[in-house]
Amino acid sequence: MEKPLILVTNDDGITAPGLRALIRTMKEIGEVVVVAPDSPQSGMGHAITVDSTLFSKKVVVDHKEGAPSEYSCSGTPADCVKLALRVLLDRTPDICVSGINHGSNSSINVIYSGTMSAAIEAGIEGIPAIGFSLCDYSWNANFEPCLDAVKKIVSEALTNGMPKGTVLNVNIPKTEKLKGIKICRQARGNWKEEFDKRRSPSGKDYYWLTGEFELLDKGEDTDEWALAQGYISVVPTQFDLTAHHAIPLINNWNLNEH
Repeated sequence: MEKPLILVTNDDGITAPGLRALIRTMKEIGEVVVVAPDSPQSGMGHAITVDSTLFSKKVVVDHKEGAPSEYSCSGTPADCVKLALRVLLDRTPDICVSGINHGSNSSINVIYSGTMSAAIEAGIEGIPAIGFSLCDYSWNANFEPCLDAVKKIVSEALTNGMPKGTVLNVNIPKTEKLKGIKICRQARGNWKEEFDKRRSPSGKDYYWLTGEFELLDKGEDTDEWALAQGYISVVPTQFDLTAHHAIPLINNWNLNEH
């Protein structure tokens, strides 16, 4: 029986430890092909390359534990998925997994996430997709405690299929003793941002974006609550951005009266 084809990508770059851990785990399930950025692309959201050339080449990152087919791409995570599906793969993958990201993509962070945008790009193409993130920004983060759960989630998705128009946003707390897995909703939250203004030696002003995350949700069914309690959060995420509940309200506006 043919093994499932698993497309693996990320936004931290093809050499990132989180990606390497994900590759090792996915090789236990199926045939793995990697298409990932050649440099970090964190926070790129769903950006795509439209005004410059895109480069890709086959690479060998790890002779022992890498995938048989790995490609680096000069573009964004969404570019990687597009290129994989249109050029590099000889058949449609059974699932796309993105990550494991170095840092959280819970709550509003999903909007900015390159990790999740890669998964969403696959979802748009009708391919089951999951984004994985560990709540540890360290390059040397320990991914081992979560790999069994990652394997379980991917295996279940392959066995049961995914709801149409949905991808999974999976976040993993920084702990060696995970309590389990919770299916959650996205917590309401935002970033209180500031720009740190500085001046270069040449006399030009420049800015560093800084900020703190502000949780606006006290619900016990959210990703933020689950993570704080030591659970892996799984949020079904849709890419249809229509606010369906608002349509009846806006239909009452006098938009057709002049």
